[in-house]
Amino acid sequence: MTTPKKGRTKRRILRVLAVLGILIAIIAVAAYFMLKPAEQKVLVFSKTEGYRHESIEPGIEAIKKLGETNGFTVVATENAEDFNENNLKDFMAVVFLNTTGNVLDPVQQSQMERFIQAGGGYVGIHAATDTEYGWPWYGKLAGAYFDSHPMNPNVQEGAVKVVQPNHAATDSLPSTWTVADEWYNFKAIDPTNQVLITVDESTYNGGTNGANHPIAWYKEYDGGRSFYTGMGHTDEQFLDSKFLSHLLGGIKYAIGLGQPVDYSRAYAELVPEENRFMKTMFTQNLNEPMELDFLSDDKIIYIERKGGIHIYDLEKSKDSLITTLEVFSGLEDGLLGLAVDPNYKENNWIYLYYSENKGENNQNLSRFELKNGSFDLTSEKILLNVVTQREECCHSAGSIEFGPDGYLYLSTGDNTSPRVDGYSPLDNREGRYGWDAQKSAGNTNDLRGKILRIKPEVDGTYSIPEGNLFPKGTPKTRPEIYVMGNRNPYRISVDSRTGFLYWGEVGPDGNNDSLNLGPKGYDEINQAQKAGNFGWPYLIADNQAYNKRDFKTDTTGALYDSLQPINESPNNTGLRELPPSQPAMIYYPYATSDKFPALGTGSRNAMAGPIYYSEDYADSGLNWPDFFDGKLLAYDWMRGWIFAVTMKEDGSFEKMTQILPNMKFNNTIDMIFGPDGALYILEYGTGWFSQNANATLSRIEYINGNRAPKAEIAADKTIGADPLTVNFAGRNSIDYDGDALTYKWTFGDGSEESSEINPVYTFNTSGKFKVNLEVTDSEGNVANSETEIMVGNELPELTWEITGGNGSFYWPDAPIDIKYNVDVNDAEDGKLSDGTLDASRIIVSFDYLAEGSDKVLAAKDHANMADAAYASVGKTLMGSSDCISCHKEKDKSIGPSYIDIADKYATTQQASSMLANKIINGGSGNWGEIPMAAHPDLSVTEAKQMAEYILSLSQSAAPVKSKYPPAGSYTSNQHIGSKTKGTYVLTASYTDMGGGEIEGLNAQKTFLLRYPKVEGETFDDGTAQRMNVPAGTIPDLDEPLGIAIGMKDGYFMFKDMDLTGVKAVTGNFAIAPGIVKGGDVEFRIGSQDGALLGTINVEVGLTEFGLKELKTNFSKSVTGRQDLYLVFKTKDKDEGALVGIVDWLEFSNKSL
Repeated sequence: MTTPKKGRTKRRILRVLAVLGILIAIIAVAAYFMLKPAEQKVLVFSKTEGYRHESIEPGIEAIKKLGETNGFTVVATENAEDFNENNLKDFMAVVFLNTTGNVLDPVQQSQMERFIQAGGGYVGIHAATDTEYGWPWYGKLAGAYFDSHPMNPNVQEGAVKVVQPNHAATDSLPSTWTVADEWYNFKAIDPTNQVLITVDESTYNGGTNGANHPIAWYKEYDGGRSFYTGMGHTDEQFLDSKFLSHLLGGIKYAIGLGQPVDYSRAYAELVPEENRFMKTMFTQNLNEPMELDFLSDDKIIYIERKGGIHIYDLEKSKDSLITTLEVFSGLEDGLLGLAVDPNYKENNWIYLYYSENKGENNQNLSRFELKNGSFDLTSEKILLNVVTQREECCHSAGSIEFGPDGYLYLSTGDNTSPRVDGYSPLDNREGRYGWDAQKSAGNTNDLRGKILRIKPEVDGTYSIPEGNLFPKGTPKTRPEIYVMGNRNPYRISVDSRTGFLYWGEVGPDGNNDSLNLGPKGYDEINQAQKAGNFGWPYLIADNQAYNKRDFKTDTTGALYDSLQPINESPNNTGLRELPPSQPAMIYYPYATSDKFPALGTGSRNAMAGPIYYSEDYADSGLNWPDFFDGKLLAYDWMRGWIFAVTMKEDGSFEKMTQILPNMKFNNTIDMIFGPDGALYILEYGTGWFSQNANATLSRIEYINGNRAPKAEIAADKTIGADPLTVNFAGRNSIDYDGDALTYKWTFGDGSEESSEINPVYTFNTSGKFKVNLEVTDSEGNVANSETEIMVGNELPELTWEITGGNGSFYWPDAPIDIKYNVDVNDAEDGKLSDGTLDASRIIVSFDYLAEGSDKVLAAKDHANMADAAYASVGKTLMGSSDCISCHKEKDKSIGPSYIDIADKYATTQQASSMLANKIINGGSGNWGEIPMAAHPDLSVTEAKQMAEYILSLSQSAAPVKSKYPPAGSYTSNQHIGSKTKGTYVLTASYTDMGGGEIEGLNAQKTFLLRYPKVEGETFDDGTAQRMNVPAGTIPDLDEPLGIAIGMKDGYFMFKDMDLTGVKAVTGNFAIAPGIVKGGDVEFRIGSQDGALLGTINVEVGLTEFGLKELKTNFSKSVTGRQDLYLVFKTKDKDEGALVGIVDWLEFSNKSL
């Protein structure tokens, strides 16, 4: 054995040690980076859609300072688009700082849910509980919702008590202390909240949460951490060391251990982005479409209420009216329902529900043969009749649907007049049969007001399935009934997996609950997992009961019993004791729903759409994503929304998510998923009982891959003399996938193209040029946008000034007496003031609208003058009305073209008055069978202006001559004695003689002389807060109230108001002890420190509450247009003191 030499061994040892040293260094460096704590970032979100707290900005600065001194980075935003995974993954907590209202859309909401599930933290400050009432998940995250706050005053000193002292948000605080804040009362308090601090209601006025009133809490929630503090209303809190220590502890709790969020833990479904859905219209101008179905993969059948039956061929893009069924289409009757037999490929059967027009008041459910596009009317097999009354409208329903077991479901309305009082129609007096829903919906022996379930048989009859509400042979019942107690179940749907039945129930019109009559009206989205009674006309919504009612004696009695409703009407032919009433799954009134606030407010018409299962559809490139699996699409015909409703495992309601909130729908009346997995919809259109140009058949498909970009053109000029240099901009074009875009511009004159984003181009010749921008993304997807440039004629410049009298108001008890001057300067025609322009071409008109202010004209006065070049006043009115649904200027639509009308009546005496009458009152017979809709909301003056525009299109029309010269005076007393506070519309217009290839362009300007009353919240600028108080918020408030809130040393101003002849002003002020501190409201001109005209002193008594008129005379005369300032002054030491709340101001030409 050879012994190694000592030197060699030493060198080996040194090499090993060197290698080990390197390894240790590598490990140390790796360990440093592996164990180095992640950057702690906090996102502060302060978007408001309701009241905006002045403390938001101080709050942001305070949290940023806390971050600087405590090692976390703060990013502040009000952009809801920041709620996406790519951005949120860098943060450990999100602070909702005094947010209000609905601040996130459904996609952003799902992103917030996933952030918390990934381990993120939430901090809510004060008004964070006054946020997202329609998002139940958020309500639980925040821990409660705002209910109210004291109003006497709103900010008060209160004693707070720490109940958990060992938390980071409380461990530095005293056990009790007194602090001034706005103490929220809460509702929907989550019992899992771990309360940190309470506020003692005995130390201030206005508390409603009792002895243990929570004001700060924390909890773990859905994988993350939540901290909320109800303090933080005032600016001072964000300077207070105790509050800042409290807030810092809450932020640290929300940050947690400082580890990045882990999205592998997130499980909430991501709501698909709306820009991935594309709507494609196939055909329009339908005549009251009702229901649709698929005959095959490429053929859609749909029906119209007047009897039309259509087939649309998707492959050929062709719509065909294959036959028209003779139907009774009065009231709400007609061809109502359609279903294709599940075995249509073999038997060629379709089912229709229609109103018979052969002397019998029957609604028939019939089967027909439709083979190779040929509809065989002689093949009809009437399965059943529903006998109705036709003396009184309404409620026909008529939806048909097949279930997965081959059973056919049919909805029928209660066939009862709704025109009593908006509550339950229980009038069973003799001769009032049509007003008593107990004859139908509450009658077990009648098919009306029901959803029927039958099994169609081959021979054209039907059998009764097991499980209907009444077994066959039960006395005084009809075995076809599956669901009873329906008012107007307009659209039904059957889950293809569970067999559960869904429907939309259109409810009554009652606006408010009545102590004597019962609950207000609700629409419902219902689910029946088995047969049942759903209450009408005895109960509604979640089994809210109506009162028994005797119309003979005009008295009411006890409430109906949901467990055993009793039908004692003499019109009842069925059982007296009815099955127990089932509550609605979803229900909502005209006003905001307490339980389902996301459904909004206003008119309502609930519908039930299809339930989606992705496995039913192959990947067609159009099919909807897995997000919708097992979800019901609920929609509203009037409100235009669609919600995806998620059910729990037992089939009961879990939650709902609005989809496509920005997509425009024109009264969707039916929807189904096609064989390709895309959604197909029928839109009824915006006109009732009429053919509508915007009544359409469309498809909404989902784009799973790369999306096409969106091209958008901006131009600094669109009209001008030649040569015309235009600065174009394509920079607003976007690609939703972030792809790079290339640009291709063509300028419509055959010249070279441009690939610049923002090219500059000069048009050297006269003409109308179509400029096109084509943008292409890196995947080759293309989008186009087009605009027209008119070259060769400069737009006229028209000025109009009132040289004598008041140019803003008229006085109620004095005639108008104004002097005016109009001037026109046209590059091609000359200038009026120097005598080079023809004065006869200037049209000056004065009209009094007794019915009120013309909003179209008011808006037009602020419009870009280039827009004015295309339209007269009448044309503007036409464009803003529904006339465009039925008429076009040159081509025939549903109704005649405007030019055809003009040519017919151009030489008729009083043509404008006659046409105005038709516009207001409607008419028929002059241009065909389709009646013209009435427009009772239009004033006579507005209708005449529309008529005169139409008549001006005739080639034989005489040139319009002005009644008034370009300069002169105008006197009128039309307003004196008027019961309404109308408006004088003063319009001057000039149409030039054209230039080059461009026809004459029109410039116009309009003045509105108003009744001398302005609403406070309509001010133009200032530090005051605007607020809209909804109807019903306070007692006796029947209509929404707009107000302007003036704080200490604040102001608001009305710009360019003519004060000529104004001698006094009356203001309607809200007086509220404890809220309004009172003080002086100074009326100044020019600026906050400008000349003082007068002062209103707002005095607040101890008990006075309500609206009070206060007045002041102006100390000096002012002429001409001025900026009028209202400045709020008070001696109160509180810098945030509320001096006055202004409802309206009324000016007077007399001292008061």
